[in-house]
Amino acid sequence: MSSKNWRTATRLLHDAPNRTEFGETSEAIFLTSGFVYDSAEQAAATFTGDVEHFQYSRFGNPTVDTLQERLALLEGADACIATSTGMGAVSSALLAHVKTGERVVASRAIFGSCYWIVTSLLPRYGIETELVDGDDYAAWEKALSRPTAAVLIESPSNPMLDVLDIRRIADLAHKAGALLMVDNVFASPLGQHPLKLGADVVLYSCTKHIDGQGRVLGGAVLGSETWIKETLQPFTRNTGNALSPFNAWILLKGLETLQLRTKAMAANAATVADALAALPGVVQVRYPGRADHPQAEIARQQMNDGGSLVAFEVENGQAGAFACLNAFDLVAISNNLGDARTLATHPATTTHMRVSAEERAKLGITAGVIRLSVGLEDAADLIADLTRGVEAARQA
Repeated sequence: MSSKNWRTATRLLHDAPNRTEFGETSEAIFLTSGFVYDSAEQAAATFTGDVEHFQYSRFGNPTVDTLQERLALLEGADACIATSTGMGAVSSALLAHVKTGERVVASRAIFGSCYWIVTSLLPRYGIETELVDGDDYAAWEKALSRPTAAVLIESPSNPMLDVLDIRRIADLAHKAGALLMVDNVFASPLGQHPLKLGADVVLYSCTKHIDGQGRVLGGAVLGSETWIKETLQPFTRNTGNALSPFNAWILLKGLETLQLRTKAMAANAATVADALAALPGVVQVRYPGRADHPQAEIARQQMNDGGSLVAFEVENGQAGAFACLNAFDLVAISNNLGDARTLATHPATTTHMRVSAEERAKLGITAGVIRLSVGLEDAADLIADLTRGVEAARQA
């Protein structure tokens, strides 16, 4: 029933319907751990792969399959594996692909848990890792002058919203024999299309914009049919990194409104970013949609909009940032993002607290930086609340 002629808003509702014989309007939730067989012969043939039949929800489930098919069609990928969390997506993609003795190169500006995987976990298994400043392309060329198994980047990055030239890094990664894995969470599936820019694997925390309403956890890995089926799927099936059918159903409901939400959130974020930049007491504002963003031209070329995330720095360091956060009446303090509600966090003491002070300094994550995930509230109300917070920071 899928049609390439359908536009995005239609596809988010109608791609991969997988209706049962009951003809339900909303996708069915198959809350079952296992499945039964018509005969012992069918069960045996299912396990050998000669017959297509669901066998266990850790291996496959109709509701999860619907989500995977819809995400793959949306992303323009051959295949998708849904995982229990976004970090489950990142860890599975890397650990399924890389072996002892191989190399992983990653951008320095990555989420705190991703940073831990690259700098602490992978080396335990004899995997060499190297971090590169995202916009230092001479450093990328040097790091990728040697054989490499995987390259991991975020663009825009968490939390300072650095925008990396995906196509340029993809070309360098492929020359080194590496798969380029792009965490596309901040941009969302509608805001940027890494596969079209040369990426091999796209990673999502579905918890963020895809759910978008703070309800469930989930992740997704998208790529080629061969890599997904032969490399990733055996790993996720046998290590148990499976998404629950209920969470898959919630995420399917989130996809139905994804375009409406992300467009409105990006418009709000652009308005809020401009307002913050004009406030006394704001040291800097980072937003990919603004002309003063360090990589504004790259953002314009590869992103459809500026996204829903804004980073800004207030006066008086951590004391100022805490005073700002505590003065909010509307904006909630939370380390989540992509929600319909506007959320703010202090990266240096939350999401990136385990990144060393030296590394945070290299990334520009000062004690005064606040990461803002802009939601669907009226922009004027948000600006009033942010103005109150910034004034409190000035008095700290």
